[in-house]
Order: sequence, then structure tokens, then C-alpha cells
Amino acid sequence: MVAAGEVPELPREGRSRTEWLPYLLLAPSLVFLGVFFAYPLVQAFGLSFLRPEGGLTAEHFRRMLDDTYFRGAITNSLLLTAIVVPIQVAIGLVIALLVNSRFRGHLWFLYICAIPLAISDLAAGLIWLSVFTERGYLNTLLHLVGAVREPMTYLSAEQPVWLYGAIIATEVWRATAIVMIILVAGLQLIPRDYFETADVFGASGWRKLWHVTLPLLRPSLQTALIIRTILAFQLFATVITLSGRQVPVLAGEAYFWYGLYRNPHVASAYAVLIMGISVVITWVYLRALRLREEEASG
Repeated sequence: MVAAGEVPELPREGRSRTEWLPYLLLAPSLVFLGVFFAYPLVQAFGLSFLRPEGGLTAEHFRRMLDDTYFRGAITNSLLLTAIVVPIQVAIGLVIALLVNSRFRGHLWFLYICAIPLAISDLAAGLIWLSVFTERGYLNTLLHLVGAVREPMTYLSAEQPVWLYGAIIATEVWRATAIVMIILVAGLQLIPRDYFETADVFGASGWRKLWHVTLPLLRPSLQTALIIRTILAFQLFATVITLSGRQVPVLAGEAYFWYGLYRNPHVASAYAVLIMGISVVITWVYLRALRLREEEASG
């Protein structure tokens, strides 16, 4: 008999099954991470630091640094990331706030804004390629309204501003939805009590945004920044589709060294560099936001 208020003790077999259940549930994810992330990561490090005949070497990194496209690739990757990520976060935040206001038809608005999530990088590049080519939709529209007489060339190294603009527009359209979804989820987690209290004290909409919404949304903003920055350094398909090799990027150079030059060692050196930059930037984000939280709490 079990006394009132006491939890019945499970049999030994039942306890053993309960103890192993969390590990069994985690096993598929651990296998997936091991096969598709850990093993390729170890292999990339091995290829980048090992000679084909064996032994450690830094020759592959030296070849990467001496590559004609290396300086342009790292400059373009940093520049595109610095431009694209803030724009995506700003637009994603505006859309998330609009959706969270629950205006009439906000669900349809959310679904329409989330459509690019279902489109691959390459498909997005092809869509915007049809917009920016000389006989594309943009030139056709400008010609119809009488803005231009001759087709303008946007995707040319002779017009770097237009070329960068096309890449930025494509990437903003393609990946802002990821930021939006993260921020919408973060807004849904903020208790309504905070806003009701702000209303009681007569806070305006802007004051509620700056002093209630954004501070409580900081973890979601941090997550969105980290994910988008890491993915921005992997930018490849849209750049190749729109510019070819006129705008070299780090991920593109890794692809060319592996597929065109048949040199997996230098390609792995590029991959390790991309990973290293991503880790450093992630650490900076975490450190900066943590310091701000400490200053606020102090």
C-alpha cells in the first residue's frame, strides 16, 4: 500500500527504461550531427592542415592567401554581410511588429512575407536574374513608362554599384523571412502584462517599443543576428547566378578550388576560414549583448 501523498516507486525495469528514454530521444539528432556536421568538420580540418603524402603543413593556407581572388573574396563577403544583415534585421523587425499588432489580415500578410523561405538560393538568384538582365522585367518596365530609351546594364563589373545592389536586393528578399519568423516567435513570448503596465503609466507607442519590446526581444534579436551572419558568410548561389565570378566571395572560392581546380585542400582552407570568422563574430555578438545586460543589471 502507498500512503497518501507518496509517489509510488517504479520497478527496477521501469526505472531503467525511464533513465534511458532521454538518451534514446536524443540519439537521432546526435547521429545526424555526427554524420553531417562533426565528421565533415574533422575532415575539412584534416584536408586543410595535412599534406597528401602525410604530415602537417600550412602550405594550403599559403596558397589560399596567394590566390588572386582571395582579397576580393574576403572583402566582398565582409561588405555584403555588413550591408545585408542590418537591412534584414530592420525589415524583419518591422514586419514582425506589424504581424504582432494583429491588424486585420495579419495572417495573410505573414504567409505572403514567408513565401521566400520555400525558395532555394539558386532559384532566388534566377528569379532576380530575370529582373536585372538587359531584357529583364526592370528594363521593360522602365521602357514602358518612358524612363529609359535603351536597356540599362545592371549586372556588369563596369557598374559595381548596380551589381552590388542587385545582389543585396536578392539576398534581402530571399532571407529576411528567416529573421522575421524568429522575431515573430520572440514577440509572442513577451507577456502582455508588461504592455498593460506601460499603458497604465501612459507610455506612448515609441516608449513601449524602446523600453519594453526591444529589451525583452533581445534574445531573439541575438539569435537572428547570429544565424543570419553565419549564413551570410556562406553566400554563394545568388552571387554566382547574378555576377558569375565578377564578385568573388569566400564560399564561391571554396567551390571553385574544389570543383574547378580539383584541390580539396585549399577548398578546405577556405571552409576553415569561413568557420573561424563565423565563430569570432558569434563570440562578439554574445559578448557584446552579455556586457550590455550586465551593465543594465548593475
